[in-house]
Amino acid sequence: MSEPIVLVERDGAVALVTLNRADALNALSRALRAEIVKVFTELKDDPDIRAVVLTGAGRAFTAGIDLKEAGQTGFALGADEDSKAINMLAALEAYPWPIIGAINGFAITGGFELALMCDVLLASEHAKFADTHARVGIVPGWGLSQKLSRLIGISRAKELSFTGNFLDAHTAERWGLVNRVYPHDELVPAAMKLAQEMTGTQPVLLRKYKALIDDGFGMNFAAAMKEEVKRSIEHSASVSAEAVEEARKQVTARGRDQQG
Repeated sequence: MSEPIVLVERDGAVALVTLNRADALNALSRALRAEIVKVFTELKDDPDIRAVVLTGAGRAFTAGIDLKEAGQTGFALGADEDSKAINMLAALEAYPWPIIGAINGFAITGGFELALMCDVLLASEHAKFADTHARVGIVPGWGLSQKLSRLIGISRAKELSFTGNFLDAHTAERWGLVNRVYPHDELVPAAMKLAQEMTGTQPVLLRKYKALIDDGFGMNFAAAMKEEVKRSIEHSASVSAEAVEEARKQVTARGRDQQG
């Protein structure tokens, strides 16, 4: 019996999701995309999981769309109603908890786009990013043309997208694409630790905060500021002074522990 093409391991409130087509550099076949959608849909409804670490097996995070398959069936990006079962973008956008991308190796084109669907990116020293849409001959449909420029600046994004050149992990960190770079063997443990720290916050606030940041990012600054005030007022009505005081004590104690 063959191994699953997506592996899911649970550690407390964190799920480690591993793309498991290492022999094909985790290329995004229709079957793999459908399994990613299935996994994130199931995790969304799992009451015990409040964060996901997404990584790849072998040398790649994912090399992008399975070009061998696409040469036979065409490029199906999963953007229409009939392709809902393989619409990774919709599935990851609908996931209400943090997603940490642990980029272990190549993240190319569609794989780069999958990385950008995550909330936070950490990278192995072996990680490499590339946008080869212009060389392959397709227009991105999973957000790369808009997200990348907002993360690293429009000039740097154009350089990557217009050339198809590879971006190494340390340059990606310097440009603000990834938060930190780790030795390869330390990447997933570091990502899991960060995810556990996130799940240690108040669950209601964690979901609300992710939604507020994501929703505000799609607005102009003035509208986003108004939205923050609106949601803050709405939430404050449900918070007691006693709860705030208890939380303050816990935060103070944690701060002391972190400072040694």
